[in-house]
Amino acid sequence: MKQKITANIITLNEEENIADAIRSVQAVCDEVLVVDSQSTDKTREIAESLGAKVVVQPYLGDGPQKAFGAPLAANDWILSLDADERLDANAVEAIAGLDLANSGYDAYAFRRKSFIGRHFIKLWYPDRLVRLYNRNSAGFTQAIGHAKVEAEKVKELDADLLHYSYKSYGQMINNIEKFAARGARMLHAKGKRARWYDPFLHGGLTFFKKLVVKGGMFHGMPGWTVSIISGFNTYMKYMILIEMQENEAEEETSA
Repeated sequence: MKQKITANIITLNEEENIADAIRSVQAVCDEVLVVDSQSTDKTREIAESLGAKVVVQPYLGDGPQKAFGAPLAANDWILSLDADERLDANAVEAIAGLDLANSGYDAYAFRRKSFIGRHFIKLWYPDRLVRLYNRNSAGFTQAIGHAKVEAEKVKELDADLLHYSYKSYGQMINNIEKFAARGARMLHAKGKRARWYDPFLHGGLTFFKKLVVKGGMFHGMPGWTVSIISGFNTYMKYMILIEMQENEAEEETSA
C-alpha cells in the first residue's frame, strides 16, 4: 500500500490563490491541511469547501508557521506548499511514482519556476527547494524569514513547482518595504552592524550578482528588471538597519 501524504499550506488572505493550490495537490495528497494566519477574506471558507482541514494560527514567522502543521497532520509524509505555488504536471507524476513506504530518503527536492505576471523569471530557476519530507526525520528550520527543510538524505526530483510570486513588477516593488524591513530585523537580531557605505556595497553586489554572475543580462527585460529591483531591495535592507541603529543611539542618548 502506498504511503499517504498530507499537503500543508500556509495562508493569509489568499482567496485568489487557495483553490488552485489545493486542487493542484489533491491528485497525490490524501489530506490537505491549511494553516491560516487569521485571514479576513474568504480563504478559510474556500479551503473548507474543497475538503481541506483548516487550523487558525497567528503568524509565527515563516519557519515556525510551516512547522506548526506537521504534528497535526494525519500522515508522516508532508508536502509543504505556499498558497501561490502549484504542482506542475511533472511534479504530480513524479510524486505519484514514489514508493514512500520504502523510501531510503528523508525528503525530496523540487525545482521552482517563478513567474511575475506572465513572465517566467529564468534568473531564479531552478531554485531547488525541499518540500516533500518525512516529519519523523526532517522538518523546517525556525528561521523567521525564508526557512528551509533540514534533512540528511535528500533526493532531487526531475519535477517543478510553479510559483506565481507577483502579479506585476509593481507588486514586487510594493513588497520591498516588507521584505527589506524583515531582512534588516534579522540582521539586527544577529548583532550585525551596518556602516554608511553598506547599502551601496551590498546593493551593488546584489545587482551585479543577479545581472552578470546569474546571467540576468541575457534574459531580456525581465532579467534586467529583477536584477535592479533585487539590488534596491538589498540597498533598503541595509538602509533600514542603519536607521534602526540611529534610533537606538538616540534612545540611549536621551535615557
